[in-house]
Amino acid sequence: MPAATSNPTNSAVAPLAKAATASPRQVGLSWLWAAAILAALLFAGAFVAARRPRLQQREALVVQTRELAVPTVTVISPVPGQAADGLLLQAEVKPWLETPIYARANGFLKRWLVDLGARVEAGQLLGEIETPELDQEHERARHELAQAEAALALAKTIAQRSAQLVEAGGVSRDVYDQDQAGVVLKSAAADAARAGVRRLEELRAFAQLTAPFAGTITARKTDVGDLIVAGSGKELFRLAQTDRLRARVRVPQTRALAIEPGQTAELLVPELPAHVFPAKVGRTAGAISADSRTLLVELDVDNSGGEILAGSFAQVRFAGIQDTATLTLPGNTLLFRAAGPQVGVVQADGRVELRSLKLGRDFGKTVEILAGVSDTDQVILNPSDALTSGAAVRIVEPLRDREAD
Repeated sequence: MPAATSNPTNSAVAPLAKAATASPRQVGLSWLWAAAILAALLFAGAFVAARRPRLQQREALVVQTRELAVPTVTVISPVPGQAADGLLLQAEVKPWLETPIYARANGFLKRWLVDLGARVEAGQLLGEIETPELDQEHERARHELAQAEAALALAKTIAQRSAQLVEAGGVSRDVYDQDQAGVVLKSAAADAARAGVRRLEELRAFAQLTAPFAGTITARKTDVGDLIVAGSGKELFRLAQTDRLRARVRVPQTRALAIEPGQTAELLVPELPAHVFPAKVGRTAGAISADSRTLLVELDVDNSGGEILAGSFAQVRFAGIQDTATLTLPGNTLLFRAAGPQVGVVQADGRVELRSLKLGRDFGKTVEILAGVSDTDQVILNPSDALTSGAAVRIVEPLRDREAD
């Protein structure tokens, strides 16, 4: 029997024949599955399209959060100051003499005789303290002195009588010696009582408050009836001699050798811009302060006209000393820590470096920088107290010196 041969036409027609012979139910299920798959694909596409903006927003938020995590700072570069003709330094004007007046006696203030701003002479009475307990002690000491003097007089009389009787044999030598020793003993007791009276008299003299030198009363801190306790440290008056003044300045180490006693200078007071007061270097500390690297200098100023108020801020100008130009920074760039004054400098990689400074003069809004930074450094304005070296920062906008104020 001949073998069956394969016909390609029959193979292609077979599925169509099967489909034609498939039942209507099977055809419907096929269409349902196709529709379900298509719907799922459409839903997935719509879901992805709806979620895409949210994903983009989330990615943008992550980027923004990372940027905000890096603190932003404003920086400024140090500015060279102008070299002045003559060395101009800040000065503190002090009275020639100044002292507080304390009490040396206990009691109550009986009266005060001078008030704030009064001119007084040396030895003038300022006030009186009522001392009832001290007065009673003084009275008792006077009576004890009287008793001691009476006992001494009696002892002398007895000793004289014994001296007469011992020659006649009326008393023994022992009695005579005892009577003579009694005179010495009573004399010592009288001297002690007399010293006690003098001590109390001197204490009573402390009830009179007097001026140790001529000057002006710059403070009265007591009133009638106040309890006064000696040694309590409570200041009753303050006296200052202001017809002569001392102007204290701190000269930088670089200019210290140019200052000598007897050198003339000019005192400038901001409240009196049209006046220039002559001053003379009276004395110097003779050594550079290790804390500020400056030389303390005192200048003598005549203030017989009373135009300058003690305690005022002033400036001293030393003519003939050329002041070199140095860098300056605003005061709000400084950090004061245990290591000394520091500033935060932003490096090229955006990291902070804390640098210690050597400060010079304080110009009010700005401070002279003697060492620690250069004019190309980017110094952080208003740095945080938590700022540390190595911290990452982002610069917002550099400022010039005039804008930093």
